[in-house]
Amino acid sequence: MPRQNRVTPFGTLIATPHRGTLMGNRGCLHDDEGVIRRRFVGRRWISCLLSFKDRRRTIMAPNRYTELFFLDEATALAAGHRPCVECQRARYQLFLTHWLAGQPGRAGATPARVDDVDRVLHVERLGDVAAVVESPRRLPAGVMVAEGDEAFLVVQDALRRWTPAGYERAEMVDRPLRVLTPPSLVRTIASGYPLTIHPSAEPSWAGPDQAARPLM
Repeated sequence: MPRQNRVTPFGTLIATPHRGTLMGNRGCLHDDEGVIRRRFVGRRWISCLLSFKDRRRTIMAPNRYTELFFLDEATALAAGHRPCVECQRARYQLFLTHWLAGQPGRAGATPARVDDVDRVLHVERLGDVAAVVESPRRLPAGVMVAEGDEAFLVVQDALRRWTPAGYERAEMVDRPLRVLTPPSLVRTIASGYPLTIHPSAEPSWAGPDQAARPLM
């Protein structure tokens, strides 16, 4: 039976048999029986590689962090998870460069500490008022938006409907939609950060076993 450890673009956790392309965590969310009891512990929400230095873990071991899984990096960012400093160090440094470039008054500033990034993201994740965009055409490719309980990836002049298995084609619309990706991460993407997306977002997608690749 699938565990409730797959993250949606809304940041919620669901159970699905479909595999993700990234792992991550936001603290220990489960009890000794492996049942999810908390939304998060702390403000360090990260996305990680599926494998790193041949480390082996027991999924949802008691009193250990809850292993979470994402369809791709676009999903992880929409849910408010940044790249891990340890297993994705080079990618985190690239992310940080673009994160700084996208923050008002921070371009070219002294590199921020990881705690600075986490503090900003946590405030955005807990915000009571969701951002709304007049049209998804105004957003950079890689940002996630929502209408009702459906999430969509912005890809150039089109949308892709998010599902646990991958993306489905959807037509671009010119009406207000809720923006799921936190504001500072929208600016990070807009500054040129090459986030990775699941290959199902591309017209040439050939099957579910392909790895996520950078969105340029």
